[in-house]
Amino acid sequence: MLRLTSLLLGVALLLTGGGLLGTLLAVRGGLEGFSANALGWVMSGYFAGFFVGTFTAPPLIRRMGHSRAFAFHAALATMAVLLHPLWLDPWGWGLLRVVTGIALVGLYTVIESWLNAEPDPQRRSRVFSLYMMINLSALALGQVLLMLGDAGAAAMFTVTALLVCAAMLPVTATRLQQPDVPNVPRLKLGNLYTLAPVATVAAGLSGLAMGPFWGLLPVFAGDIGLSGDGVPLFMLAAIAGGALLQWPLGRISDGHDRRIGLMTVSLAAAGLAVLAAMPLIQQQLHVMFVLVFCYGGLVFALYPFAVAHMLDYLASEDLLSGCSSLLLVHGVGAAVGPAIAGALMSRFGAPALPLYFAAVLTCLAVFTGMRLLSHARLRTHPAPFRAMLRTTPSALELMPETETPLHPEKETH
Repeated sequence: MLRLTSLLLGVALLLTGGGLLGTLLAVRGGLEGFSANALGWVMSGYFAGFFVGTFTAPPLIRRMGHSRAFAFHAALATMAVLLHPLWLDPWGWGLLRVVTGIALVGLYTVIESWLNAEPDPQRRSRVFSLYMMINLSALALGQVLLMLGDAGAAAMFTVTALLVCAAMLPVTATRLQQPDVPNVPRLKLGNLYTLAPVATVAAGLSGLAMGPFWGLLPVFAGDIGLSGDGVPLFMLAAIAGGALLQWPLGRISDGHDRRIGLMTVSLAAAGLAVLAAMPLIQQQLHVMFVLVFCYGGLVFALYPFAVAHMLDYLASEDLLSGCSSLLLVHGVGAAVGPAIAGALMSRFGAPALPLYFAAVLTCLAVFTGMRLLSHARLRTHPAPFRAMLRTTPSALELMPETETPLHPEKETH
């Protein structure tokens, strides 16, 4: 585990910068007079770039090698970050967010494929858990850094760029042998839906909910009266809820039909979102912090629920391709969600965001409930719930359940 320390330090620095930048852009965009609609498109740009990067990063890494590819993507991300305060235009920021998304996927893929070089399955499981814990901790630390700085100053973009550059030091200095970048197969969407319809729909709808969560929740926080340290503290409360509640919620669902837990969590999160849309509740800021903490804990569990539900039913040889396809479905939802939610906020005001969340989550609960009533299923391959965030396909190989030899020629099923 010690030999992976440099890689884990690198990803911690990267994600701290990423967590800082996401909230910083929402706050700074508001200060510059960007509408919620414009910010929605800006935030969609990041997830669109992330989606594109899952296709461009692996061949580039194979061609350049891990260290050079990491330096290349880090330089690309650094330039994009530093251009934000020089190009104060929504269209410019949207383009820069696409570039940032592509660059960060390349950086994550390099680190995650290196982490995959660990041959011991038990250690790989611990590495996966530690990696996800670092993900959440670093995102939270990014909010703390914004609380310590001034969102209106260009220096915060410089700090973000420095964190990306600092990540190059431990990663490029590692003495680990460069591994192969796996060619992860993907199930066709139709096949994926046939095998795991609830998981597929849950992945897409959780993406529709989580994209605006990261991109527009800071805008909502500002609209309800939070300012200065209040906005990053609001995001910190949501991330803390996701970190603390995701695992126990998932563990409760182990041994039962995962659809019951998914429906319950979706309905509970939708109810909290409706409460957060009420003007009377919005005036009680301490209540809003409690609501966003609980809401974060619930919605962070939706995508892991979808993955765990799929793992319960797919044959071992289809697990990695299924997880990879599920990740792409989630990514499409995350790319589309901010644009839709931003347009609604521009038209109907701040309450439109939690009501949008409530509508998406209610649709997920209704679909899951209908499948639960009409289709009884036995868990043919029971798997434990694993707390996680959306990442790249390379990280999925760290999961012990996907420990199956792959056939390179097998692209679809």
